[in-house]
Amino acid sequence: MLSYTGHPLVDVGVAAICAFVDKPDPATLTEEDLESVARYVADNYPVDPLKSFLTVAFTTNSAYSQPAFDRQPEKRREEVERIVGAWRPGAPTVGAACAYTGAPAALRADRRHVPLLAGEDQFNFYPYGEAGLPVSGLAVLALQAFPLGCAKVAGRLLAVHADDPRLTYRFARRFLQANRQAVFTARQLGERKLPEPAERVTTLLVDNLLAIEEERREALEDEGPVSVTAYHLSNSGQGVALDIYHLPLEVMDFLRQALTPRYKAQWQALCARGWQVIDAGGARRGREGERPQFNVLYDDLLRLPEEAVPFIRRYFLRRPVRTKQRGDPRAAYSLLGEAELVSFGLTELFLRTVVGMDQQRIQAIRALGDTLAEYVAGENDRSFFHNFMRAQRPDHLRAALIRASWARVRRGAPPLVTFDPYIEIFEEGEDLPRADWRLARDLVLIRMVERLYELGWVQAHAAELPEPPADEAEPD
Repeated sequence: MLSYTGHPLVDVGVAAICAFVDKPDPATLTEEDLESVARYVADNYPVDPLKSFLTVAFTTNSAYSQPAFDRQPEKRREEVERIVGAWRPGAPTVGAACAYTGAPAALRADRRHVPLLAGEDQFNFYPYGEAGLPVSGLAVLALQAFPLGCAKVAGRLLAVHADDPRLTYRFARRFLQANRQAVFTARQLGERKLPEPAERVTTLLVDNLLAIEEERREALEDEGPVSVTAYHLSNSGQGVALDIYHLPLEVMDFLRQALTPRYKAQWQALCARGWQVIDAGGARRGREGERPQFNVLYDDLLRLPEEAVPFIRRYFLRRPVRTKQRGDPRAAYSLLGEAELVSFGLTELFLRTVVGMDQQRIQAIRALGDTLAEYVAGENDRSFFHNFMRAQRPDHLRAALIRASWARVRRGAPPLVTFDPYIEIFEEGEDLPRADWRLARDLVLIRMVERLYELGWVQAHAAELPEPPADEAEPD
């Protein structure tokens, strides 16, 4: 019967079929299961609200929505049955091997049957000058089920494919359940189209991913990180489009561990502060009649690992962002005003999994942060805190540390930082700063603020201290 192939369109379709009959493993599917999916497709795709929904997947020229068939219902039924019944034993073949499975092909498909292919009778990019892609009957059925395992958002389909088929299945199941509920509701209300979610595509993707990762963890299904790729596509004749979003292994590893009990509370607090601000009063998710459309933290996850340094500054260091995006919560971020959200433990997890920083350097950064925090709290040295936080050049940072260390030495106390730890954290060698010295300074500052908050110093002096300068937001 059916099996996963490694091709995202086919695999999402296989997962949708499995979810339709509530059997996670395609090896357990029976002919009765496949027939139930074929019947649902044949009965529901040619009528609203799915008829209009499916033009995004199969164009208006498909058997389901071809306007000429509106006056020829029997011909439509015959063509639909030919497509959805191509998997049945004894169905005719076309004398070629399926491009997805290698099994005998039941038809030569074009964009009416498979999203993003060429049109009917176009022979470019196909072997031997024969138009159409040879596809087996089982693959055809999976490709017809594919839209059911997708979310429709921003006028396109969102399909999610993972290295682990169980994760692909969970996404397809969530989207299938939402689609079937939407079909039922639309018919009850007499609506011709399915509603679309308010969230933009990147936010919807990560919101569902985090919910699914939590489900997987609770179901003891977590066997390590897997990469995830999402396809936001349209096969519409009015505009074919495809955007691809990828979450690599290292990012998925971070998310997987961030949801464990050790980090979960801090991580969810950061996520909650990433939602769009609905009004000046700061209302977010849950305001009656309104719903946020985006979560900036979720969107920025999809820029990792390339944008790891800005991610650290914005979400772990709480550095504000100058942006023209209406409702962007980052404009109100505050290191000192939100010190309770600063967590070096969560930052360390990010450094290990996403950045790949050496553990010895991480420990040196933590130790220096503790030392500087104890010094600032003990001496109430707000000037040093200010100079360290706002240093724009490595020699300015070094000078601030030297001045504070010398003052301590003169009082008979040990220096704040010695040569070897300083070199390990900030320099490649004597007087040769590391390319990431600003990142190292920010990481030390994260630990300093966390420790100073634990000591109560931040709460006592937050109003007297300046915030770090704001960043400029990248264009969307």
